[in-house]
Amino acid sequence: MPDREKRVRLAAFLNIAFTVLELFGGIWTNSLAILSDALHDFGDSIALLVSWLFERAAHRQPDSNRTFGYQRLSLFSALFSASILIGGSIVIIIQAIPRFFNPELVNAFGMVGIAVIGIIFNGAGFFLLKKGESLNEKVLSWHLLEDVMGWVGILVGGVIIYFWKIYLLDPILTIALTAFILYNVTKNLKEAINILMQGVPKHINIEAVKQDIQAINGVIGLHDIHIWSLEGETDVFTAHVVLDDETLRSPEITKQKIKETLQKHHIEHSTIELESKYKCSGMVCEEQHKYHK
Repeated sequence: MPDREKRVRLAAFLNIAFTVLELFGGIWTNSLAILSDALHDFGDSIALLVSWLFERAAHRQPDSNRTFGYQRLSLFSALFSASILIGGSIVIIIQAIPRFFNPELVNAFGMVGIAVIGIIFNGAGFFLLKKGESLNEKVLSWHLLEDVMGWVGILVGGVIIYFWKIYLLDPILTIALTAFILYNVTKNLKEAINILMQGVPKHINIEAVKQDIQAINGVIGLHDIHIWSLEGETDVFTAHVVLDDETLRSPEITKQKIKETLQKHHIEHSTIELESKYKCSGMVCEEQHKYHK
């Protein structure tokens, strides 16, 4: 089983186990922050389970119908997870607003105890997924980071409520922490949509790629450049590269240099078509005047 799949699976089971504990803890303490987080964790659990199943399927070998394989299932999992997180965050904020006007008594001592357990469980899951490089793991890690920060806030809030009886702090913490994570996961959702639309991944500077290729001896231009990513981790490059006549007679060394240059930009899969500075049709040749640099 690939490491990525193992991380997602373990994080999923940690989250499910704690969600059950959290639900009873929220009822016991009468804390909206804990109950809201229980609802949020329930959504996280669904997202993590779906992600785990998608990660398993994503490692299937390419076939005649899916020549690139099934790696994009990981991307769809990221979209699903981000949608669940955004939806859950909106629900939490809506639930917290009424308590601004009618604060309720909460069991502050119980809040502190559950918060400590929450930090341990969710922190373990967060650090597991933080090791991954896929967009799916990044989105899922925000799910768990939200919970870690939420529990730190609940821990501090529980202490303040215990000593100073400021029950309004419960909904304030709920909205502040949820809004912060909502902002960050929206950025990941934007990148997931960009990848789905086959946009250039944000970690790749297309102008720098073009400049580095054109700096290779024998390369005089390139055009029809396309850079995209399968799932945020596996990047793909295609282009027509124009070579001078001498280099075109023995192009393999130059082609290898281009591939090595692409690898420096995190692009491992490439399709390169080498061309002369002339394009021919029958007996007529026209020099190409535009190389779309």
